Amino acid sequence: MAEPVSSIRNLGPASDKSFARAGINNAEALRELGADAAYAKLLNTGTQPHFIGYYALVMGLQGRPWNDCQGDEKTALRAKFDNMKANSHAAPLSDLEKALDALGVGLPPKNTG
Repeated sequence: MAEPVSSIRNLGPASDKSFARAGINNAEALRELGADAAYAKLLNTGTQPHFIGYYALVMGLQGRPWNDCQGDEKTALRAKFDNMKANSHAAPLSDLEKALDALGVGLPPKNTG
């Protein structure tokens, strides 16, 4: 039996559902894709972009704790994240979603079906 996505360090049970919506159904498939391709799939299937979620994924695939990301490494990951976010095919945020995001209250997951 394949290991769930949540078996990867830093990823919890909610990750299983998010990655499954993106067609990534187990830890091995996630490892094969790598952090950047997998996160791009998440964005393109309606997951709201979140920098900490991205670098926690990167760190987890390296077997590192999420808070191990610092300094120049974090700066470089931020640039990659911003580029992925800008190039995603996800629907743009509405004005209300932008306002809620700016307030830091978070956004509910998109209903994709």
